[in-house]
Amino acid sequence: MADWLRSAWQYPLPQHGVSRFTHWLTRLEHAGIKHWLIRAFMRRFGVDLSEAAVSDITVYATFNAFFTRALRTGARPVTAETDAIACPVDGTLSQLGTITGERAVQAKDRSFSVTELLGGDAVVARKFAAGAFMTLYLSPKDYHRVHMPVDGTLLRMLHVPGRLFSVNPATTRTVPRLFARNERVAMIFDTVVGPMAVVMVGALNVGSIETVWAGEITPPRGSVLRSWDYLDNRLELAKGAELGRFNMGSTVILLFTSGRVRWETELAPGNNVRMGQRIGTLL
Repeated sequence: MADWLRSAWQYPLPQHGVSRFTHWLTRLEHAGIKHWLIRAFMRRFGVDLSEAAVSDITVYATFNAFFTRALRTGARPVTAETDAIACPVDGTLSQLGTITGERAVQAKDRSFSVTELLGGDAVVARKFAAGAFMTLYLSPKDYHRVHMPVDGTLLRMLHVPGRLFSVNPATTRTVPRLFARNERVAMIFDTVVGPMAVVMVGALNVGSIETVWAGEITPPRGSVLRSWDYLDNRLELAKGAELGRFNMGSTVILLFTSGRVRWETELAPGNNVRMGQRIGTLL
């Protein structure tokens, strides 16, 4: 009941309208406003700037520049073993395991369709049938750049319009098919173990997702699925390279094909993880 109360108010909320306002507010360059926002945010969420490349908040042009701040060199060493999968983000491990048929676990008694997650593309989704998945939640205080788990070549990118429910643990436990309902950007890569998908799921106040090669994908909101094909102009990214960022916090989902990866046995839902640490092995 407590979880339901924390999420029920979001259904009638103008989610995209609220998120557009946040998008505008977090890009204001007015010194007084952005400094107040940053200080209030740091107090509320206990943000630690000791690992930031720039620790002086007055240097950041906007709140969003502060929120998507870079880390200092060496703050996140990326696992160097050639067979290792590196964690793409700082955050909390939400779920991990094997895709059953075409469904992955969202929370206890809740799951979502991989086909729906990937914008309804059943052909691509079948590549991940019985494969491995991992869901990682980024809280507001976390580092919000997303990095490559393994070396990969970009084949395709999808922007799937949708809702913008919060993706905090309470909402994840409550809202059916949450990750396949929220707006998201899905990227399909070719790797040494076959196809890999990295899905950046938007959330309430996360009205903006961007990639390093295409810039800001959303906004605008849109209502039609958009697709970019990179087969003739493939972009190669090394393990640990930045691939995108959330302008405010959200969730990343990793998908691998069947029998090609093994997650580290000590990992379990609720574990805190850091970008670059070993989370699995390529088989």
